[in-house]
Amino acid sequence: MDKISFNIALLSYLVASLGYFVYLVYRRPFVSTMAGCMVGMGLVFQTISIGIRSSLTGHGPYTTSYEVAMFLAWFMVVIYVLTEWKYKIKDLGAFVIPLVFFVMLISIFLSKDAGLVPEAEVRFWLTLHRTLSIIGYAAFSIAFAAGIMYLIQEHQVKTKKLGIMYFRMPSLEVLDNLNCKVITIGFPLFTLGFMTGSIWNTKVDQAFFSWDLVKTMPMVMVWVIYGLVFFGRMVTGLRGKKAAQGVILGFIAVIGSYFLHI
Repeated sequence: MDKISFNIALLSYLVASLGYFVYLVYRRPFVSTMAGCMVGMGLVFQTISIGIRSSLTGHGPYTTSYEVAMFLAWFMVVIYVLTEWKYKIKDLGAFVIPLVFFVMLISIFLSKDAGLVPEAEVRFWLTLHRTLSIIGYAAFSIAFAAGIMYLIQEHQVKTKKLGIMYFRMPSLEVLDNLNCKVITIGFPLFTLGFMTGSIWNTKVDQAFFSWDLVKTMPMVMVWVIYGLVFFGRMVTGLRGKKAAQGVILGFIAVIGSYFLHI
């Protein structure tokens, strides 16, 4: 049942990705509705898959790379649904849902073996660390999508070549505002995830902060990039193209960090 629900979710996100792209180009309302329904179906079956996995392993989806990938994809969809519901930016699906499909596709090649369950106190800090970090990553994926859309719009306005995408996507102001709000939420959560990870280290008799160039330093780089965007908006009024480029660079660093961890 776990495998069946996973495959249904994966297929649903693939169909939704194609549907959102068709909607972005041809603007057919029924296609958007269909894509939204497929996202909903994917979320339901992915939730079932995670629930079955947790019942079999006896813990939440946070001990192995496979579980983390599934958990990340799930949160990306949840945050996307909430964002689309609040801001009514359906075109965002053409940029976010393919990322969800990609993360789930990668998870197929990761080990499905259950990880060791740590003691209660250690498990608490591990759960908190992974959950906060993953929510932060999921928020960054929305900022990444908004950043890509912003650069597309900005390029068309700057060159005065208003292609089909210009009339399909929100204004620069709307995209920049979305970018700002998502980072305002995502960066503090990611920071808390970083801090609780250090506390978790002490619980397993490791140093509070590790200078491991493979695992820790990429995370520091991610924090620095998003920190510059977060504090840049607050202190120097960072906006527009530079902010969009910052969140895109940050998400590329996130992807690189993820692959180094797995």
